[in-house]
Amino acid sequence: MLVGIGIFLFWYVAYPHALSYQEQYQLFLWTGDYFIEKVSLPGGFADWLGEFIVQFFYVEWLGALLLALLFVLLQRLTVRLLKQHGPVSLILSLLPVALLLWLMGDINVLLSLPVAVVLALVLANMRLSESCSWAEVIILPVAYWLIGPLVWLYVIIRVVQHGWRHLWTTGWLVGLQLAVYAWLLPQWPLQQAMTGLSYYRIPLHYPQWTGYDKDMYELIRLDYLVRHERWDEIVKRAQDYQVRTPFWSNCVNLALAEKRLLADRMFDFYQSGEDALLIPRTRDLTSMLPTAEAFWRLGMVNSAQRYMFDTQESILNAKKSGRCTKRIAECMIVNGHYQTAAKQLDILKKSLYYSGWAKDMETLIKNNQVDNHPLYGKLRKLRYKNDFLYSYDEIDKMLGLLFMDNQDNKMALDYFMGQMLLKGDVQGFIQYMGLVQQYGGYRQMPLGYQDAMRCIQSRGNAPGSAYAAYVRRRVKSGK
Repeated sequence: MLVGIGIFLFWYVAYPHALSYQEQYQLFLWTGDYFIEKVSLPGGFADWLGEFIVQFFYVEWLGALLLALLFVLLQRLTVRLLKQHGPVSLILSLLPVALLLWLMGDINVLLSLPVAVVLALVLANMRLSESCSWAEVIILPVAYWLIGPLVWLYVIIRVVQHGWRHLWTTGWLVGLQLAVYAWLLPQWPLQQAMTGLSYYRIPLHYPQWTGYDKDMYELIRLDYLVRHERWDEIVKRAQDYQVRTPFWSNCVNLALAEKRLLADRMFDFYQSGEDALLIPRTRDLTSMLPTAEAFWRLGMVNSAQRYMFDTQESILNAKKSGRCTKRIAECMIVNGHYQTAAKQLDILKKSLYYSGWAKDMETLIKNNQVDNHPLYGKLRKLRYKNDFLYSYDEIDKMLGLLFMDNQDNKMALDYFMGQMLLKGDVQGFIQYMGLVQQYGGYRQMPLGYQDAMRCIQSRGNAPGSAYAAYVRRRVKSGK
């Protein structure tokens, strides 16, 4: 009970954002084809079962509860293997729980790994008599295909239980793995085929004993808060702790913009440079997410779709993302590309937590009510009127054009002025201050702009100026 309660509180109270992170990089489908695709590889059943559990991470308390049950099962199976009672047995049974919990601090460790460990211990708890030891000839191939190379844990336990007479199973398993590689997995690297295809998100890499890195998990938390639009909490956390990366700046600036505080307080927080508002395209599965969210809310729908698509395609184990697929479908709906949106919606309908939304969107499209939707109708008014290509170096011009297309787009105006300050375009900032006065909707000039003007007029000699401190830091770094 203590193990279960402790694990539940660990995930639900301390690390709910880690659960959301894992859930957003897979899309579990309730179809026979999806199951067959998974179990067609060694370790596929453990992978399928792990993804089955991870889909429930969408609801944090439920995900934490399922993880607690998994770790309790791990602890109880260990106790049974020890065949003894008392404090020593209890302490020993907690070791695998602690080790796996620490290992899962590596965000690329997939749940298929602890699931495979538990399945291996389930097999090890099967009571086979000495006379039935040759049953391993059949058990090992089946077990290897279900849980992958972690079946070695089962073999080692059996050798410890039965001694040298069971040592032949190690040679049998090595031969089995090599045969499967030669005949069924020639397209995979031997190293990966021998150590596991689905335990770790990055191919040909292995879990790192890094624990729960504070900065990394703070960025994951900010992305989680952006996903759930908890802007006040983002600003509050930014006041207490900062991570000096563009990702952090993007999340905080987006929260400030949503609260209409960007013009007032932007330089009260760390700004990474010209990429502090919108990060250029980066081919990985995380960096572009806050920028994609900012593009979406600004009305740059095509850019939001491109960033989400690139993010999904950058998932190194080739899985789909429920979060990305949903946003891609939303972008297509806003742009009126209903047939391509229908393909994404059809996929989402086969999931659990995205299914209801997908069905609602199908009804919305069928009834031709997109223009009347409170969000999608608004974005149709904010987006560009024409399609064109642009480079990241022209992002300030794109923000200005976005605002000029619709003067009600206050967020585009705030980002436009902020981007000129970030890149040091003093003349442009002064030139367009009239737009802020005319369209900004402020009763007085925002404090952040007053501070910037004071810095500009004094040529940087403005003690206590947040913008002057930013400029000095950029000059010192040579950027």
